[in-house]
Amino acid sequence: MIESILWDVDGTMAETERDGHLKAFNQAFESLSLPWRWSEQRYGELLAIAGGRERLLHDLEHQSRAPESPRQRRALADGVHRLKNELYARIVADGELPLREGVRELLNDCESARVRLGIVTTTSRSNVEVLLKTHLGEDWESKFAVTVCSREAPRKKPHPQAYLVALDALQLRPHQAVALEDSQAGVAAAQAAGVPVIVTRSHYFMAAESRGALAVGPSLGRIDGWHPAADARTTRIDLRQIVRWHAAARHLGGQSRLQ
Repeated sequence: MIESILWDVDGTMAETERDGHLKAFNQAFESLSLPWRWSEQRYGELLAIAGGRERLLHDLEHQSRAPESPRQRRALADGVHRLKNELYARIVADGELPLREGVRELLNDCESARVRLGIVTTTSRSNVEVLLKTHLGEDWESKFAVTVCSREAPRKKPHPQAYLVALDALQLRPHQAVALEDSQAGVAAAQAAGVPVIVTRSHYFMAAESRGALAVGPSLGRIDGWHPAADARTTRIDLRQIVRWHAAARHLGGQSRLQ
């Protein structure tokens, strides 16, 4: 029996990277009169580095017109990142960043079945809060039995810290939960904690490594393109389908981490 569904946020619940964070970073660069912008391709490359501030610091090392000293680069990254988060909040609040298809419906499935929900991300709480408050209401946090963000788990994915913190708070063994992720780092984090994972591919992670996942597919909102195949009698990936995949993995013994 699945006791909890643990949600990643960026890319999994919404296409936040392409449609939110990238846009906000470029707005911040412009507002601060900085002489560079990130293309969609360049931002995709930078996503190999976990954390927005960390991506900034990495990129500044390769910008010819960036400050020379590490101290100045850190100060600039801090300022840009603060402003970027403010601009991101405006983008979300203005309704420019919808939830991905099937997300709200699966949340409702879990609530109806009394399967506990969790947020497991290493992004900032402010980014999570503005997205979920916009789409789920002021009482969004009451819908989740645990919310793990960068403050609770400072070690970024693929480190399993965020999942270990969530499991401890929920008092669950790893196999009693299922993680929903989109990126290779997220999949690795869940698996390192022993949590079975379902991969719903996002714009920047269409080809992310997903070996050992319960299932991999393009969207929770439809059944085509999933491996293993989803039940043809359904129209989306619902809680019953997740239970089927979880049970099949345990029965076949193909998930050594389900212990």
